[in-house]
Amino acid sequence: MELFSDFGLGLATALTWQNLLYCFIGVFLGTLVGVLPGLGPVATIAMLLPVTFTLGPAPAMIMLAGIYYGAQYGGSTTAILVNLPGESSSVVTALDGYQMARQGRAGPALGMAAIGSFLAGCVATLILALFAPPLAELALKFGPAEYFSMMALGLVAAVVLASGSVLKAVAMVLLGILLGLVGTDVNSGQQRFTFGVAGLSDGISFVALAMGLFGLADVILNLEQSEKRGVFGRIGSLLPSMADLRLCAGSITRGTVLGSILGILPGGGALLASFAAYTLEKRVAKPPRNFGQGDIRGVAAPESANNAGAQTSFIPLLTLGIPSNPTMALLIGALMIQGIQPGPQVMTERPELFWGLIASMLIGNLMLLVLNLPLIGLWVRLLTIPYKYLFNAILIFCAIGTYSVNNTAMDIWLLMAFTAIGYVFIKLHCEPAPLILGFILGPMMEENLRRALRISLGDPSVLVTRPLSAAFLVLSVLLLIMMIAPSVRAKREVALQE
Repeated sequence: MELFSDFGLGLATALTWQNLLYCFIGVFLGTLVGVLPGLGPVATIAMLLPVTFTLGPAPAMIMLAGIYYGAQYGGSTTAILVNLPGESSSVVTALDGYQMARQGRAGPALGMAAIGSFLAGCVATLILALFAPPLAELALKFGPAEYFSMMALGLVAAVVLASGSVLKAVAMVLLGILLGLVGTDVNSGQQRFTFGVAGLSDGISFVALAMGLFGLADVILNLEQSEKRGVFGRIGSLLPSMADLRLCAGSITRGTVLGSILGILPGGGALLASFAAYTLEKRVAKPPRNFGQGDIRGVAAPESANNAGAQTSFIPLLTLGIPSNPTMALLIGALMIQGIQPGPQVMTERPELFWGLIASMLIGNLMLLVLNLPLIGLWVRLLTIPYKYLFNAILIFCAIGTYSVNNTAMDIWLLMAFTAIGYVFIKLHCEPAPLILGFILGPMMEENLRRALRISLGDPSVLVTRPLSAAFLVLSVLLLIMMIAPSVRAKREVALQE
């Protein structure tokens, strides 16, 4: 009964006209950035962080969350019609979706993607509502030692699941932690790593860092790409046949279950879920199988998985205050901008925010179903907009947004610096996602380590004498040892290439 009461509070919060408006804005923008190749939810959320400064916590989180899971819907449109995924998690959808479009079945492919996404999103939201409160209650019993060890495990897991070289991923995490320590030490009042620059006394601006690494660096990279799009103009009926629905029922179910599980993992989320679901479907689907040649199950499974993964990736954010992917790291930054410390106390101290966000996801999924099916013609026309007409607006918006947070020119210089650094990272195949996770978690790890040592009177053994903390550290060490093993490293590289 308490769950129904809490969910009722969430609905009352989500159904206010202001939150409904921002939910619609979020899912609309999410669909838009998912449709337009070259943009994505991470860059869009990074650009909109300054806007959230003027909003309340609930509408800000509802809008940013809508952008994230809304982009999973929109990404399938370009993947199917143009063979150019608008969002990275829709890469696998293009394999069979584009072939279906070439065979004159673009409508059923788009319809199945929307239906699978809607069903998976709703189920994953219910899972979030059921499992988040018990996990948050458990997390309230954690001490600083447990939090430190758990964050260390999260960073190690992010390294394991990051694409590319493990050494580069570790270096990015350490660089992120180092950047997070810049500024004035809260305990001693001493400035650290500021090199006498007064503008760095309050630390590096998270907005400038995020916009530079994910926003403008991506803009520069996309300007290098040639734009040759062949959009299928004739789509036909969007409703799949009953035979298609019966064929895809198992695919949607498997994709939803797998995506819901993988979305919780650090470094996982929608991207890992979609690839894993497609691989699983190729193994277990009943014949006749023609994956890669227009099998509708190759659309239903990954689209269900990426939306389920997008929803359940909020579980570690809302219950533990730990981001499972770069988008969740940006959402933690949005909470900090609002003066809210992420973690399990959010559920007890701000239940209207916690449950309002969950309830808004159900409403947002319904809005997305309406946006993606009747308005498909609008999204198709948007695909014809050349990217060169968009980047000027993005550049101006990023500069104004970054400056407006603190009204200091230092943030603009930081934005320019991190844009250049982010571009170099991309060219060197260094994924910036671990850096963002390290930047967010580094100061939190330092604070919890200091608290644990103060409580234990300076005895570091407190990290291994407390059972749960020791278990997290052992898992972290085991993951690192596994990554050093040549056979495991080789299998990881093959899996990431696939």
